[in-house]
Order: sequence, then structure tokens, then C-alpha cells
Amino acid sequence: MQEVVHQKHIFRFSRIWVSQVLTFSRKKPVGAAGAAILLLMVLLAVLADVVSTHDHLAQNAYDRLQPPTFQFHLFGTDSHGRDMFSRVVYGSRISMYVGLVSVTIGTLLGTIVGILSAYIGGKYDLIIQRFVDTLMGFPGFILALVLVVSLGASLNNVVIAIAATFTPRMVRLARASALSIKEEVYVLAAQSIGASTARIVFRHIFPNSLAPVFVMATAYLGAAIVIEASLSFLGLGVPPPHPSWGRMLQEGARGYLEAAPWLTIFPGLALTITVFGFSLFGDALRDVLDPRLRTG
Repeated sequence: MQEVVHQKHIFRFSRIWVSQVLTFSRKKPVGAAGAAILLLMVLLAVLADVVSTHDHLAQNAYDRLQPPTFQFHLFGTDSHGRDMFSRVVYGSRISMYVGLVSVTIGTLLGTIVGILSAYIGGKYDLIIQRFVDTLMGFPGFILALVLVVSLGASLNNVVIAIAATFTPRMVRLARASALSIKEEVYVLAAQSIGASTARIVFRHIFPNSLAPVFVMATAYLGAAIVIEASLSFLGLGVPPPHPSWGRMLQEGARGYLEAAPWLTIFPGLALTITVFGFSLFGDALRDVLDPRLRTG
């Protein structure tokens, strides 16, 4: 009996979810196209072992710089004879990992610190905001560059560096949202009955501050992927031989731009399409979550 009830709840939830997706697709077709692009990239990243046609690390001197063909190498090969299609597919795994993990860390840390700064106020708020102002005085890419140089080039250090660039901006956004929310009636009522600071922050202010933060985080996902690609292009990102779109662009542009243009075309297209998908989806999500910006 319990299994039947559980299955009914799952079916009902699935039906509601499908209905919401169809409604979003009908009202925001451009945003739905962006979501489809992102879903495709996520599937490529997750199923890279299945989708790839060759070993992305295997080198073959006899097949170096082969042009794209449908029979052997769909995207051609690089200067080491490695299959470019497989490397682009595996590069999506690195880009998605860096983007999702770095933005998640920066969003959670920045939101919590920003809300606490707004709610507690006083000297705590003053110190936090001056520190945030100092970090925001640096361009995001320069700050990430300095951190990667200091920490060393590795996948996790790149994630930490990119998360650090987004954290102060999330602190500022979450603080602005929390300053207005903490004056709401339900927050004042919770204070009047003696609710603890932790309960007020995480039960009342935090959930109601997520809409603008979530929209901004979606926009930052594309920026995080671009920063990772830029660092890899400069040789400071994910170390070789692991594939990164930025490093593939650097290897192709360094000496083979005219002789083997496919070395830059395909990773460049993958990077452009992914960032474009995040942009389309983020704009549509902003319109949905912010009634003041709804266009229909």
C-alpha cells in the first residue's frame, strides 16, 4: 500500500514538473533553447566515455594534423595525433565541473556572508563590506590569475580562484536583498517571539533572498567557463595532458592557425555555444523570477 502511495506521489510530481517545463518552453522559447544547449553539454560531460570515439589522451604520430573526416576523425587530430572530437567532448567535462563547482562555492559562501552582514550590521557589516570593496577593486580575471599563480596550476586551485572572484559580488547582492527582507513583518514577528539569529537567517531571510542570487549565479556560470578557458589559454589552468577548451585554443593558435584551423574552430565553437546557452537561459530565468522584468 505504501509503495502504491509513493508511486502516486512520484507520478504526480513528475506530471507537475513536465507541465512546468512545457509552460516555460511555451512562454520562453529562447530560454528553453538555452536550457536545451546546457542539457546537451551536461550530457556530453557525463557520457564522455560513451560519446567519445577515441582515447582522448592517446597519441599517434602517424595521424598528426589530420583534417576532419566522417570516416576516421570527425574533428580532425591535433599536433600529437590525438582525436579532437574526443578531446572537445572531454573538455566539456572539465568546463562544466569548474563552472558548476566554482559558482556553487562562491554563491553559497557569498550568500551566507552577505545575509549575516546585513542582519548583524554594526562593525561586522562595516569590516565585511570594506573587505568586499577591496576585492571588487580587482577585475575578476586578474584576481583569479593572481590566485592561480600563488596556489599553483591545478584543477582544484582553478576552482578556488574562480570561486573567490564571484564571492564578493554575491556578498554584495545577498546583502542588498537581505537589508530589505529583514524589515518585513514576518522577520520582525520572529524577532519579537525571541527566535534565534540562526533560525531567522536560515529559515526566513535566506530562502527569500535566493531568487536574485540564483539568477546571478546562472549568469556567472558562463563567465566561470570563460575565465577557466582564459587561464588555460595562458597555461595556468588545468595542466596537460587533460583536455581544456582554452588550452586547445592556445595550442591551435600558437602555430597551426593557418595550417590546421580545426584545432581552434571546434573548441572555440564549443566554448561559444556553451556560454551562449547560459546567457539565453539566464535571461529567461531572470524574467521568470523577477516580475518587474517579465516581458510576457
